[in-house]
Amino acid sequence: MAGKRIIAVAGATGAQGGGLVRAIQAAADSGFSARALTRNPDSPAARELAALGAEVVAADLDDPTSVRRAFEGAHGAYCVTFFWAHMSPETELRQAETLANAACDADVAHVVWSTLEDTRRWVPLADARMPTLQDRYKVPHFDAKGEANAFFRDLGVPTTFLYTSFYWNNLIHFGMGPKPGPDGRLAITMPMGDRPLPGIASEDIGGCALGVFRKGRELIGHEVGISGEHLTGRQMAETLTRVLGREIVYHDVPPETYRGFGFPGADDLGNMFQFNRDFSDDFCAARSVAFSRELNPELQTFEEWLTRNRERIPIG
Repeated sequence: MAGKRIIAVAGATGAQGGGLVRAIQAAADSGFSARALTRNPDSPAARELAALGAEVVAADLDDPTSVRRAFEGAHGAYCVTFFWAHMSPETELRQAETLANAACDADVAHVVWSTLEDTRRWVPLADARMPTLQDRYKVPHFDAKGEANAFFRDLGVPTTFLYTSFYWNNLIHFGMGPKPGPDGRLAITMPMGDRPLPGIASEDIGGCALGVFRKGRELIGHEVGISGEHLTGRQMAETLTRVLGREIVYHDVPPETYRGFGFPGADDLGNMFQFNRDFSDDFCAARSVAFSRELNPELQTFEEWLTRNRERIPIG
C-alpha cells in the first residue's frame, strides 16, 4: 500500500462500491489502494474486503463527521447513495450533500459521483404524461441524484459525474426475473415497448469507475455514461432463452399497468421505464458502450454476464 494513492469508497459493501474496491485491489498496477467505507466494519462483507487488502473504516452517510474523517488523506472518493434502503429522495439529497461537503473539506483531488438524470428536465411536474410522485418528483430515485449534482458543482469539488444503467443483477435480486405470464409462458415484464434499454452488470460499474480514476484530470467536470449493452426487452428474452435453455418471452405492458403492480416502488419504477422508453434516444446516447469498454476492458455483455450467473436467476 506504501506510495499508493487512496480512493475512499462509499457504500463499499454494496454493488457499486464493492465492485470498485475489488477492481482496485485486483489492479496491482493502478497506483491506487482502496479505503472501504461501511457502517459495520465487522460485517462478513466488510471482512471479505479487508481480506483483499482494503483498508476498512467505519462511516455512516447519516453521520457527516464520520464521512469527513474517512475522506481525510484520500486522493479520490467514490460517492454513491442507495435510494432503495429508505426510498426517500430527501434522505438521498441529505446524504449526497454530506458526501460533497466531506470531499470539499478533505480537499479530495478527484471525486466520482454516481448519478442519474433528473427526469424533470424532460418531463416537468405539470406534464401529465406521467404522474408526479411524492409531490416533487417524476422518477424519485433518478431525480434526487440528478438534483444532487449541484452540491458537487456549487462547492467546486473536482468531480466526474458517472451515469449508470439498468442493473442486469435486478433479474436476480429485484424480482425482475422470468415469471409465468397471463398465458402461462415464462416472461420478463417491462413497459419498454420496442425501445432499447442500456444495461450493465453491477460489478462492472466498479471497473468503469476505476478507469475514470485512472484517466484522472482528463474527466474532471465531465459527465460519463456507462453501459454493457443497449438491448430491447425482446433481445433480452431471446438471450435468456438461449442461455437458460427455457423459452422466455418479453411481456410489454403499459407504464400505468406496471405502476399498479403494487410492490414497494412500483410507481417509481413504472415512471423510470416510461422515461427510458419515451426518451430512449437521449438515454442511450448518454451511455457509450465503446467508451465504457475503454474504461473497463473486462466489461461484460449481457450474454456473458448471464452465462456466468445462470444458476442464480430465479424462475417462476
